[in-house]
Amino acid sequence: MSDRKQVLREWLNEVLPMSPRRIAPASSDASFRSYFRVWCDDQTHIVMDAPPDKEDCRPFVAIAQAMRTLGLNTPEVLASDLDLGLLLLTDLGSRQYLAELDQQSVPNLYADALEALTRLQVGGDPASSLLPPYDSALLHREMELFREWFLGKLLGLELSADEHHILDQAFAVLANNALAQPRVWVHRDYHSRNLMITDPDNPGVLDFQDAVVGAVTYDLVSLLRDCYIAWPREQVEIWVLDHRARLRALGMTGLEDADQFLCWFDLMGIQRHLKATGIFARLNLRDGKAGYLPDIPRTLGYVLEVANRYPIMADLCRLLRVRGVDSWRPAGFLR
Repeated sequence: MSDRKQVLREWLNEVLPMSPRRIAPASSDASFRSYFRVWCDDQTHIVMDAPPDKEDCRPFVAIAQAMRTLGLNTPEVLASDLDLGLLLLTDLGSRQYLAELDQQSVPNLYADALEALTRLQVGGDPASSLLPPYDSALLHREMELFREWFLGKLLGLELSADEHHILDQAFAVLANNALAQPRVWVHRDYHSRNLMITDPDNPGVLDFQDAVVGAVTYDLVSLLRDCYIAWPREQVEIWVLDHRARLRALGMTGLEDADQFLCWFDLMGIQRHLKATGIFARLNLRDGKAGYLPDIPRTLGYVLEVANRYPIMADLCRLLRVRGVDSWRPAGFLR
């Protein structure tokens, strides 16, 4: 048994009423965190193992409580040792949205997810000091992952000065678009792999520890133009405008122009999907997690489809096509 697993077992023996009869991996994510399901008596719990030299549990604990206060179904922290990087959490089950989404289930599942997102966006105080700002520096750092890890390291492209300038200009437009929008609490990874089907209080919401105060359309893009599952553009735009109407009815200002809201949403999506493509490349190259590579073509497909409709993104679109990015596929992957 590894030293880390031994530490986990010893800690569980301290915080549980009896020794767990079974411990099994529950899930993993794109970070250094690991999750285990623990059977104790007739209950199950989740243990989050976040090595303290790589992850900080404190934001998770604080944000979980804040989001529960807003009415979101996030895990309750039952016990914690922040110095060890261990949390004992309530178990939201194993029914991930992604596994059960189809044409029949999506209306109800997305209705629940959008209702929960509304509670987050309307209820969270953007002036709160709990969450850091989704500022220009962070937006640019995220997009630089695309340049460094996908174009540079995964594809091995050496860009010319003109091509770098095109990326610089596109990144500036996308960052400014995000900063022009009304500010709300942003989960920052609100998609089908982080939403659990729960009864009652659907959905269960996971992986929120990187939440920020940022653009109103960011989480909407994460959900409706999900890197892991795609829906027809016409349906996506109906969901987007319905969500705008819901926010306006609850008093949110700055959303008067429907066309502007759709533009915000579209350009926000390019920013997010450039970032995600870079992260998927980094997960493969740095962390040995190749499982995200097949999601890159779908993610880049969003970028190209949306960029092609906006003249301000024409140079970016042309660069990606000239460099063959639009036709890139990981080895062994069939679209």
